Amino acid sequence: MEQQIGTLYIVGTPIGNSRDMSERGREILETVDIIAAEDTRRSMVLLGKLGIRNDLSANHKFNEHGKAKWFLSQLLEGKSIAVITDAGTPCISDPGNELIKAAVGNGVRVVGVPGACAAVTALSISGFDLSTFFFYGFFPRENADRRRVLDMMRKGDTKTYAFYESPKRVMGAVEFLIGAGADVRLCLCNDMTKLHETTFRGTPAEVREQLLAKGNYEKGEYAMIVEVADGYFLREVEHVSTPEAMLVDCMVRGGVTVKDAIRLLLKDENNTYSKNELYAASLALKERFG
Repeated sequence: MEQQIGTLYIVGTPIGNSRDMSERGREILETVDIIAAEDTRRSMVLLGKLGIRNDLSANHKFNEHGKAKWFLSQLLEGKSIAVITDAGTPCISDPGNELIKAAVGNGVRVVGVPGACAAVTALSISGFDLSTFFFYGFFPRENADRRRVLDMMRKGDTKTYAFYESPKRVMGAVEFLIGAGADVRLCLCNDMTKLHETTFRGTPAEVREQLLAKGNYEKGEYAMIVEVADGYFLREVEHVSTPEAMLVDCMVRGGVTVKDAIRLLLKDENNTYSKNELYAASLALKERFG
C-alpha cells in the first residue's frame, strides 16, 4: 500500500491577544504530529494559554534551510506539520518559505489557516487609501537605503506602504522622514491587540511629538503605515549617476581612497546607493582598471 503523504498547515497565531486564536487554528495545533515554531520558548507560552500540548520543533531563520529537509521527510512519511511564527502569519517577514517551497516541489498539500497579521491589521485601521498597497517588510536601517525606498515610493503609483519597525529604531525612522522633508502621513501602531495598544497618527513631525509625549516608546513592536501625499510623487524620470561614476568623482574631487569615498557617499544626503551597491561598484572599477 502506497504511503500517504502528510499535510503542511501554515497557521496564523495572535499578535498579542491570545483570544484572537481561531478555533480552527487551535484544533489543528492540537492534532498535528509536529509544530514547527520560530521560537519554541515563546510558542510554549502561547500553547500553554490555549491549553495545547504537542511536540514542537524549532524552525527559525538560522536553521530554516537545513531543517526544511527534515520536516519534508516527516511529511513524506505521512506526518502532518503546522508552521507557526512568534506572532502573526508565517512567511510575512518570518520563517517558513523554505519549507513551503520544498513541500510544494514534492507534491505535499499546503493549507493556509488564516489568522492575525500585524501589517494587515495596521492597514485596516489606518484610514488611508487602500485601493492598492505595498508591503515592504522592515524599514531599512541605513539612511542610503531609506532614501532609496523613499525615492521608490515617490516614483510609484501606490499611495500606501506598510513597514515593520523595531522599538529601538522607530524614532530614527520617523526622524529620517522629517529630515528628508517627506510629505507623508503616518499611522504608527504599537502593541496591537495588547492592553496598552497605542496608535500615533499625523505627519512625521506630529508623530515624533506623540512618541516623545508617551515617553516609553522603546517597547513593543511597531507597524508603520505611510501614505504619500498626491503632490509629493515624482512624475518625471530622474537621471541618476551610476555608483561607479559617483565613486570616481568623489575620489578625484576629494583626493581620497575608494574606501573613504564609500564612507563619504554614505553620509551624502544626495546619494541613493547602499553600502553594498557602492562596494560592488568599487570591485567593478578595480577589475576594470586594476
